[in-house]
Amino acid sequence: MTHDLGLLRTAPLPRETTSSLICRIASRYGLEAKALRSSWRWRNHQPKHEGGTCRADVEVLLNAAGRQLLADLCGLEEHVLARALPSWGREDARLPAADAGEPAAVWRIGGAVAGPVAFGCRLCTARRTGTAGRAVLYAPRWDRVCVRHGRWLLDADADQPHEYLDVRRLPEVVAAQRRWVGVARRAVRAGAEPERVFALAQAVVARWWEQALQWEREKVWPRRLRQAAGGDAGGDLEWWRIVGRDAVVFPEVVAVADVLLDPAMARLVWVDSGAGQPRVLPVDGLFCRRLGERVGREWLGPLAAADHGGPLIAWMGSVIRLRRGAGGPPGYDNDPWWLRREHQPVTMAGQLRVLGKEKRAPGSGTMWRTVVPAEQRMRISSLLGSAEEQLLQLRGVQSGPTAEVARQLLQGLGHSAGLVEAAWKRTAVAAMNGGVPLEEVARWADMSPGTLRSMLTAGGQEDDG
Repeated sequence: MTHDLGLLRTAPLPRETTSSLICRIASRYGLEAKALRSSWRWRNHQPKHEGGTCRADVEVLLNAAGRQLLADLCGLEEHVLARALPSWGREDARLPAADAGEPAAVWRIGGAVAGPVAFGCRLCTARRTGTAGRAVLYAPRWDRVCVRHGRWLLDADADQPHEYLDVRRLPEVVAAQRRWVGVARRAVRAGAEPERVFALAQAVVARWWEQALQWEREKVWPRRLRQAAGGDAGGDLEWWRIVGRDAVVFPEVVAVADVLLDPAMARLVWVDSGAGQPRVLPVDGLFCRRLGERVGREWLGPLAAADHGGPLIAWMGSVIRLRRGAGGPPGYDNDPWWLRREHQPVTMAGQLRVLGKEKRAPGSGTMWRTVVPAEQRMRISSLLGSAEEQLLQLRGVQSGPTAEVARQLLQGLGHSAGLVEAAWKRTAVAAMNGGVPLEEVARWADMSPGTLRSMLTAGGQEDDG
């Protein structure tokens, strides 16, 4: 059928997925994408989301004959497509070298081919091609702002309807993208890969994002989230916190990356560690204090320093080991930019899948979700997660002088107990606000109604909803 089509020249967009280009070609010829794709012999089935909807982040790999066919449909030379399409020429075992000249193709997930995949800006696509429509591009997370139109381009791998967030009223997000260019150059001069520096900084800030529900002094991120959500994120706070996270925290990610590359900041870590006389990192250390100032939160230092088990403390440990010359053979222990798997932030797609399963699961607590505000539910989850991390950290604090080990264990256990107590108090208040009698909640908490009322009143919890 393709040989009967009148030739319409269709140029690829820079970093576009081959799948996206095929869809745009089909649109120009007035065809359904499925009809045009029948020109290739497919070696596997198109990937879909769990609910059966087609994925926007799919990618297509073609054999030699398949690439020639695509070039003919575009009306372009193959070398033009090779420059624009990151997946061009990629190999796949399902595309045998000897294929008798038959155009063949395989489906892949874009993120596994050439990196993160995002929606393109439709306004820019229309301006460049003269045709309105969706485009899907390979775009690292430090290059997601369409500066011309003030849009943050969202990941294309999630099953959700939005292609972008409006950040026209968030000039700091746009400015951060411009600033990243200089930070990336600084990383190269320091002998570090910009991608790894960004990933570590993003992990640090994403962890703060989860903890920020407990930070009464945090005002910047809630304001940005409301603006990115069109003025109101309260209708479904959990959903918007997932979808809006990367855009909202982007300025802080760039700022943290800049801090981690600063030799002067690394020297502060060394000083905090006691330099030649090792000591436990203090919660009021110079590094974390200065870090808080550089991200516009003077109060953040002690909170960041107390987050044992997180990516920031791991980076500090690597810096200290390198300074002491105690890092041992090359490996992640003495690689400041090594991001452990457990520190990698969950992607938007992953979080939305979990959220969707929670909502669909039979008996998952629909009434709880109905009567308990999303912010309160997330605060409880965050408290429990922090307590769990604290307890896991204590497993390794069992060597050294007796007094020091006992002090660290008791302080850690005390902090964990405080987090758990805060979580159960919030849970008790949420249950009573949802209509559960005080007597029933007291029985679950294994205490008398009077004692429970006194504890909640003393902690100011009864009005905390």
